[in-house]
Amino acid sequence: MSNLPKKLPEIKILDEKEKKLKEKSKEVTFPLSKEDKKNIKDMMDYLEMSQIEETREKYNLRAGWGLSYIQIGVPKRIFVMVHEYEEGKFKRYVIINPKIKSVSEEMVYIAEGEGCLSVNRPVEGIVPRHARMTLEYFDEQGNKQEIRVREELAVGFQHELDHLDGILFTDRIDKKNPFKDQNKYRSI
Repeated sequence: MSNLPKKLPEIKILDEKEKKLKEKSKEVTFPLSKEDKKNIKDMMDYLEMSQIEETREKYNLRAGWGLSYIQIGVPKRIFVMVHEYEEGKFKRYVIINPKIKSVSEEMVYIAEGEGCLSVNRPVEGIVPRHARMTLEYFDEQGNKQEIRVREELAVGFQHELDHLDGILFTDRIDKKNPFKDQNKYRSI
């Protein structure tokens, strides 16, 4: 926790009622501005703090591990993820201008349901996602990268990719039958 800020970064996460969340985000040009670099760091610090019980309780946060730029009101094709891969150890991802290279045929869903820091209510239903995917993207320095993700991380990446196209996870749940075809997919 030593390199985390002493207080919560001031970011305002848009609520699902905000029309801006439905906007399609635009490609990013390099180099990144100072403001973009600060936003990226603040978003990642916020996510990490939300996953640590002590700071989550101190600031009354909901735990989250992904945020897209559009969720802070900026329609740029950037998302960040902070994944706790081991108790108290986090891996940070900054994904800029992502393009999907490949996805698995196997589909999965999060057993307890997906959540979103922009959706402040419980939501029933499943969101079928690819179990594995490969993405091409740019890092903060503008270097082209490739990453292969699986299971929960793949679901998180797809959730954030949807945000870049103005899609919320709630849009992917069948309104008439929220658990439609559940038996066709593997729960994780």
